[in-house]
Amino acid sequence: MKKLTYFLAAIFMFGSFSLKAHEGMWIPMLLQQNFAEMQRMGLKLTPEEIYSINHSSLKDAVAGLANSDEPQGFFCTSEIVSPNGLLFTNHHCGYEYIQKHSSVQHDYLKDGFWAMSMKEELPNPGMTASVLDRMADVTDSIVPFLNDTMTESQRSQKATEIISRLKKENSDHGKYNVVIKPFFNGNKYYMLVYIVYKDVRLVGAPPSSIGKFGGDTDNWMWPRQTGDFSIFRIYTAPDGSPAAYSENNVPLKPKHFLPISLNGVKPGDFTMVWGFPGQTNRYMTAPELEFRMAHYYPPLINAFGKKLEVWKQHMDANQDVRIKYASDYAMIANSWKYFLGQTRGVRDQHVVAEKKAFDAKFEQWADENPERKAKYGNVLKEIQDAYAEQGSSIEPLIYASLTGASGAQLIGFAKDYSSLNGLLKQYKEEKNKESKDRKLKQIQQEAKKLSEKLNEVYKDYDESTDQDVFAAMTKMYYEQVPESLHPVYLDKMVRKFKNNFSELASYVYEKSNFSTKAKAEAFLANPDLKTLEKDPAFILMQGYMSDLMTASQGYRKGSGELEKAKRLLMAGIMAMEPDKIFYPDANSTLRYSFGKVEGYNPEDGIHDLFQTHLYGVMQKGRRYQGNPEFIVPEKLKEIFKTKDYGPYGQDGKMDTDFLTTNDITGGNSGSPVINANGELIGLAFDGNWEAMSGDIKYLPKLQRTIVVDIRYVLLIIDKYAGDHRLIKELTLVKTPQPQKMQPEPMAQQ
Repeated sequence: MKKLTYFLAAIFMFGSFSLKAHEGMWIPMLLQQNFAEMQRMGLKLTPEEIYSINHSSLKDAVAGLANSDEPQGFFCTSEIVSPNGLLFTNHHCGYEYIQKHSSVQHDYLKDGFWAMSMKEELPNPGMTASVLDRMADVTDSIVPFLNDTMTESQRSQKATEIISRLKKENSDHGKYNVVIKPFFNGNKYYMLVYIVYKDVRLVGAPPSSIGKFGGDTDNWMWPRQTGDFSIFRIYTAPDGSPAAYSENNVPLKPKHFLPISLNGVKPGDFTMVWGFPGQTNRYMTAPELEFRMAHYYPPLINAFGKKLEVWKQHMDANQDVRIKYASDYAMIANSWKYFLGQTRGVRDQHVVAEKKAFDAKFEQWADENPERKAKYGNVLKEIQDAYAEQGSSIEPLIYASLTGASGAQLIGFAKDYSSLNGLLKQYKEEKNKESKDRKLKQIQQEAKKLSEKLNEVYKDYDESTDQDVFAAMTKMYYEQVPESLHPVYLDKMVRKFKNNFSELASYVYEKSNFSTKAKAEAFLANPDLKTLEKDPAFILMQGYMSDLMTASQGYRKGSGELEKAKRLLMAGIMAMEPDKIFYPDANSTLRYSFGKVEGYNPEDGIHDLFQTHLYGVMQKGRRYQGNPEFIVPEKLKEIFKTKDYGPYGQDGKMDTDFLTTNDITGGNSGSPVINANGELIGLAFDGNWEAMSGDIKYLPKLQRTIVVDIRYVLLIIDKYAGDHRLIKELTLVKTPQPQKMQPEPMAQQ
């Protein structure tokens, strides 16, 4: 990227400015940093049309999805596409909610779901959609009150005090959810003020054979032909204010919604992506990257892989189990493949070597004058020493967490009884009759609360499946976690069953009060301290939690100094390159990125086209015949056979997915991909396998965003599902096109 100062950025409004790549997830309120370049690439909107706090603008049509009334971050992005609060997002973003509404009798994962009227739209308790009202730089309200003489604990405490005050001042008595986060490793702070909508209903979703076409095999891969979308709607109180679910609620009347282009895309077309990218680490040092490759990713890959293996065996054998575990399986499988891909990408793209070269450059710069050397000269060594120390403790901590405390569902069930255990102990020790009576009422209230949750707790649980998970995870814990962190009870049980973890699991599930809903109900009807403390799952849970705390303390030791070193390093990097415009790492706050439609060369001699077609769905269906990940619905085959594409096809072809150079990461799933006129052209849903190290280092020649073409989404809604009311609700735009540049060759249909 060319170096330029913030002052000179304004000059480029009237000149030319060329980036080496379309790198960066940029802060919306600082749009002018890139506006000239975006105009040069074809953008037709004004800054006010994109981001405004006084008028409706594009940012008002972007919503972050969360499972909290006061979210600090978002699991996915969505966009408002109608004057009645209709939301588009990815199928995999809505997957958890589709699964929750599914049963063997109504398998919406397999068959899809389509509400043909607003009355049929399904509520999703706990799901929220947040729209940014405004943001502000509050660095000057926080950083001047922090200094390097403070310990990291003191610094954090002071920052928290100021942030709490700022949140209160800007929440308008609870009207807004105010989020204040550090950027650039704590060198700057921004405030984001959101309106949180609490009634979000499921409107439509294609069957997984469309929305998840290609499954785990195609995940992170190109070419793709996946119709990765689902549809929700925001409801409000009659006065337009956010409100919890009520039959009296009405559809949201948004400040702005996105019109939808029917023109399609061609190479070189300008694209913007708006959304809530979760986390990147572009300023990571070589020591931290080596630490991750050697100590962090391997246990994650190992533990996730084993759990997925056990789940899949049971899911393939039983439809009810498949539905119950579908959402958790998809989430962990995605992370597992991500860690595999990132490990491969770092190796293949020689990212460690590049990080080492940059670190050496920084050290040389720091050593060039005494003042810089005094401030920054020891920073990289401190980081290296910290990660060397953490390397010995992180693997046991990960294994202890993933295979012990979070291994089997049964251990999680047992954890829910910790408060009841405390109350039962207090009741036993209490001598005063009145106090004892009060304590008994508290026990009864806690037992009632636990009882009321049992239906939800056991809804997505299968005893046989979880028992096999328990056996596999317990074996891995025993073998991978140092003996010093073994619960005494675990070692005792392993000796008792002579290292037969299947028999150990059978014993635990037979004896535990929590291995079935019926046994939990019976226990809660008359909770007893002795029974609880003899429960094998409860004993193991307590041991796991204690050992996890011990492992965590070892890992966290020195973390404060590490944070300080990272903050100083970031400040030093910005001082070393004063003419460069820096973008902060992603942290689940609203960002935009810009780029263009473009294919890529994944390997020598191979060129991947920018676009795929419905023909590719049919090809893969034949190639992978019998593979459940590549089933093609009969109705979709008929649409292809008759070429009944309506206004969504082009030249006898039906486009499905396409590629752009936009910079995205996790959390951007469901993000709107917007053309030069501010119209929706697709939904971002994935990155590509060859650029899996992109969260650590952007790869301009390889890094691509995979997008489901909005016209394929419309085809499925209209021609496949027949939900014509939704099509009528949208604003569809077809504009005359200038003479096309020579397109890349396309597959013939």
